[in-house]
Amino acid sequence: MSPDHPATPRSAGRLSRRRLLVTSALAAAASLAPGSRAAPVRADGADDAAYQRVFDEALAADKNVRRHTTAGREFLYRPRQLLAADADAQRVTAWLRAHGQAVAAGDGFAGVTRLLFDRETDVPTLVAKLRDPQQWPGQPVPKAQPHHVLLGLGNIMGNPGSPPAAGTALAPPDPTRLGEGAGVTVGICDTGMWRQAGSYHPQWLGAAYLPEADDEDPLYVHTDVLAAQGGHGTFVAGVVRQAAPGVRVDPEQALTATGLGDEASVVAAMARLAPAVSVVNLSLGGFTQDDQPSLPLANAVAALPTTSAVVAAAGNAGTSRPIWPAALSRVVAVAAVSQGPAGVLPATYSAYGPWVDVCAVGERTSTYVEGQLPLPGRPTRQFHGYAAWAGTSFATAHVSGRLTALMTAGGLSADAARLALLAAPRWHPDYGVLVG
Repeated sequence: MSPDHPATPRSAGRLSRRRLLVTSALAAAASLAPGSRAAPVRADGADDAAYQRVFDEALAADKNVRRHTTAGREFLYRPRQLLAADADAQRVTAWLRAHGQAVAAGDGFAGVTRLLFDRETDVPTLVAKLRDPQQWPGQPVPKAQPHHVLLGLGNIMGNPGSPPAAGTALAPPDPTRLGEGAGVTVGICDTGMWRQAGSYHPQWLGAAYLPEADDEDPLYVHTDVLAAQGGHGTFVAGVVRQAAPGVRVDPEQALTATGLGDEASVVAAMARLAPAVSVVNLSLGGFTQDDQPSLPLANAVAALPTTSAVVAAAGNAGTSRPIWPAALSRVVAVAAVSQGPAGVLPATYSAYGPWVDVCAVGERTSTYVEGQLPLPGRPTRQFHGYAAWAGTSFATAHVSGRLTALMTAGGLSADAARLALLAAPRWHPDYGVLVG
């Protein structure tokens, strides 16, 4: 597995990826298993740009999100908040006050204390100073970080993302495959589940989960107008079930319908998962300051039972920069590939690097919702329960499902299935094992 803070030279990552893209023999040799090919998502540059604009405008309008960019590396964070490891919180608080910052302790989570400032503060600069060993002569450097904002990764962050497109109805589950994943539950921490998902998709989702009010996806900006990622969690659930038709899912809301969350909301969603959950699907993630591991997410993953497994999206920025929680050592990081005429090739949007563990097709058709998605200057997209979408989110959901199928086929725990999956030969050093 990858280290928690991989050192990945960016130029080297791009070189190996470029070599893979032009090596047709490798692509042809890596064909997918029968039945695993997904319907392609038609690309449209104008629609992609309009969709990215919708998301950017939603971010700009959110008073609880700040962007920070340095040396071309961006991350999102919550204003007026700083997270410190519980063991370091008193030292960090004393340092901040000694440097003129009025700060108070707020609610903590996952082994961190949330420190709250009384006014707008340049949190990234304070974190950089707190991480400077010269500030702590004769003492260990405290663990401190911004409170990072995380995103649903349906091909939306870091490059022109593609909006979902109306999809055709799925055929009923293959009755010969209902044993795949039977008796296993996948926890899906995402936007939640559409209220009507079970009744609208009875064969795919009707008996697959227990509807609960606090797991509902709010979906809409108003009336039937969808938010940027309304329905993301319902789509992910359908992909999991297609990969293993016998599996159950436990949806928990970690993101808004716009696709926004943070480390606290994801940790809280993980804590609400049912005890039966053995595979946790995180089709979300975010960049961090200095590309350091997220402390609360690392603590939350470490607190899970040792027999469980966590599968997370590697991101859609098309770079080797690690995204969290995917790059944590215990997490299965999933990149995306696309189906080509001679086999599979890396998806142009997908993250890559030696910290990536597996890859799968990112273009999927799945269960979705009712509603419309207006795009500025473009035709409004209408949805009637099915969609086609692309992103490492959906490659991740497929891998989660296939992991449960491996569990039932071999009588394995989730962690044992994870180890068996990763023991297969890597399709490519920057994309890991190909999961068909």
